[in-house]
Amino acid sequence: MGKGRLEAFSDGVIAIIITIMVLELKVPHGADWDTLAPLAPVFLSYVLSFIYVGIYWNNHHHTMHAINKVNGSVLWANLHLLFWLSLIPFVTGWMGENHFGQVPVVIYGGVLTMCALAYMLLVSILIRLHGKDSALGQAVGSDKKTWLSIGLYVAGMALAFVHPWLGASLYVIVALIWFIPDRRIEKHLNH
Repeated sequence: MGKGRLEAFSDGVIAIIITIMVLELKVPHGADWDTLAPLAPVFLSYVLSFIYVGIYWNNHHHTMHAINKVNGSVLWANLHLLFWLSLIPFVTGWMGENHFGQVPVVIYGGVLTMCALAYMLLVSILIRLHGKDSALGQAVGSDKKTWLSIGLYVAGMALAFVHPWLGASLYVIVALIWFIPDRRIEKHLNH
């Protein structure tokens, strides 16, 4: 079956996720700089999560560009990914409202870990459907970058028990690693 509905549905869900996150930003009561200071953790968690959702949207787009068909397993794997992505607004709000408290930072890292695992599962199923010699299969290879990210998420969760900002800093590092879109697929498709 074609991939058009999967792409359209995924784009819609991701757009809703971003909309929900921005609606969590409450307008301060006051017109001076002091009224913004308490909102800094909320805004920082929003920026980090917006970047993460953008990274997933961008990489999902590139992945879908490299394939030409989907099946039932792909549809379910994609829904699995969207489920974990849909939890990002909740953990973002919780982490921001609680000024990067220990438990919210750990749970945020857990959701990021599950997003990464879900994306890896989706890509694995797509490669199984299209073959290891497909454009996607050749472009992804061993996927060391994803495994490194998962390791940093787990380390961030552990470090959050020492100090939440240490854990959060590892989540920022992973976002920076992925901020430039994964060019493996583009490079492979252009050759």
